Amino acid sequence: MSGERDLRTLIAGMRPVLDPQPYVFATVRGPVPDVRSIMRFEEAEGTTLVLAPEAARAAGLETAFPCRRITLNVHSALDAVGFLAAVTARLAAEGMGVNPVAGFFHDYLFVPEDRAADAMAALRAMAEEAAVR
Repeated sequence: MSGERDLRTLIAGMRPVLDPQPYVFATVRGPVPDVRSIMRFEEAEGTTLVLAPEAARAAGLETAFPCRRITLNVHSALDAVGFLAAVTARLAAEGMGVNPVAGFFHDYLFVPEDRAADAMAALRAMAEEAAVR
């Protein structure tokens, strides 16, 4: 259950999947409203939420970074070295910012909504290149 650690195996084995749902980031200072989010992270300045735009609107939250979530379908170990660094560097070379998140089983990328197709193409190419080495 510990996951893969070998960088080449991780890159070659990743099968990125684009979530059809758009998301936004929001921050809340003080009590967090009763709102469904896919991520909640406590920071000193407030609570960061990643949620659907409709949920944010319904809760009256200001939002930033309209994005899409990409799941890197490979079970990476939480202590794997360099996987997200390699992936985010590849997307940076494509001129796009990315907000990565590590889950227990998979890693996730939040990419600009209007660049989701570009991100998917870059990730698929990266996996193909690693597979032929």
